[in-house]
Formats: sequence, C-alpha cells, structure tokens
Amino acid sequence: MLFAILLGAAIGYAFGKVPGLFIGGALGAFLLNRLKKKLVGRLRDMQSGFVESVFAVMGAVSKADGVVTSDEIRMAESMFERFHLSPDQRASAKEAFNRGKAPDFDLDAELERFRRVCSGQSALLQMFLQVQVSAVAADGEVHPAEHEMLVRIARGLGLSESLVEQLEATLRGAQAGGSNKYSTSQQIDNAYKTLGVSPSASDTEIKRTYRKLMSENHPDKLAGRGLPESMREMAEERTGEISHAYDVIKEARKQSA
Repeated sequence: MLFAILLGAAIGYAFGKVPGLFIGGALGAFLLNRLKKKLVGRLRDMQSGFVESVFAVMGAVSKADGVVTSDEIRMAESMFERFHLSPDQRASAKEAFNRGKAPDFDLDAELERFRRVCSGQSALLQMFLQVQVSAVAADGEVHPAEHEMLVRIARGLGLSESLVEQLEATLRGAQAGGSNKYSTSQQIDNAYKTLGVSPSASDTEIKRTYRKLMSENHPDKLAGRGLPESMREMAEERTGEISHAYDVIKEARKQSA
C-alpha cells in the first residue's frame, strides 16, 4: 500500500511538482484498492466454483457404474463433514451433486468451465482430481469403470492419465499405513508411483521431485491460488502422503545399500 502511494506520488511530482505529488499519491492508493478488490473477488469466485464443480463431478462419477447407491450418497455427505461446509455450502453442494448425477449432465463442459475458472493452475486441478479419487475409493477400492471415469476427468482438466495412477497409488499407501494390508514390495511400488518417479531414478532426482511436489502442494500456496479453506485438510493430507512415500523410498534404499 505504502509503496503504491509513494510510487504514485513520485510520478505525480515528476509531472506536476507539489500538486502532482498529492494527486499521484491518491491515484496510486485508489488503483491499488481497485486491484485488491478485483483479486479478492476473483479468489472468491474460484473458491465457490471449486466446491460447486467438485460435487457436480462427484455426482457424475457416482453413476459411473450405471447406478447411484446409498453408499455413494453417504460418501458425498461424509465429504460435507470432511470439508467442514457451512449449511449454505452444504445446500449448494447437494444441489451440485444432484445436478451431476442427472442424465443430461455435461461432464466435459463442467470440466472445461472449471479449468477456465482456475486459469489452468495445475496444482488446483490436481487437487480437484485428488478429491474425486478419494471419493471413488471411499469403499476401499477403485473399480475399472470408476478408473476410466477418473481418466476422463483428468483429460478434461488437461492432466495426464499417469496422474490418476499416481493418486490411486498414494491412496493405497495411505490406506495401508502401518498395517500389513500390502506387502513391503507393494508399499515401495506405491511410494514410487506416489512421487511419479521410476525405481531406477537417482537419489538426487527423487529428492528433487519430492521437494517440487511438496512445494506445489503446500496448503498455503494452494489457498492463495483459490483452494477453499474448507479443503485445507485434504491438502495437508496430500503433503503428508508425499512425505511418507519419500520416507518409504529412502528406507528401502538404505536397507538395500
């Protein structure tokens, strides 16, 4: 704010001496306020658009196998809790979910609209896809028809099919946790897929990829780009899963050295 006033004042003084100094300072403050309001308004539009599109697409995904079950409806409602939605936000989310599962819902158009709202910001688009993967796997597994739907969503957002597999692997790693649900070799394989690197990658390459993913998925950075605060918890889980995958790989390489 002060910088904008001083800059405007300096430019005003250069053209109009003392009167120009005051006029320039006032103009600088005015333009800065206009810019801030525009940015805040755009951020709010992105946040509301994120929630609406998330649940509309979730509704479409829920009918991927031809029918929307009571379990899938309960899953959507559990997301209301997970995202800490207000009563008004819940009402909008329910309306969006119902719109998404309607026969005439245009999934591709919805994805394109959301992509425009996000201005193609990759981190936000990836978080959107992560929400859909989490919703699909709420019952513990991803069925073939659901996987194909996720691939379609990824393509509609301009993301790669490999990212779907990466997020599914991340989810498997999170579900396994410290349990014996998966063998050690499967956990290591999931860890590599979570980071999106090959087992033949060097330690330096893996570390560089890990740091890049942590930076891109930092909750504060995502919030500044339009991620609703209600979804911060999921962003934090994402960075935790990335960190866990990196630890699994480091430990595996340490033991095999």
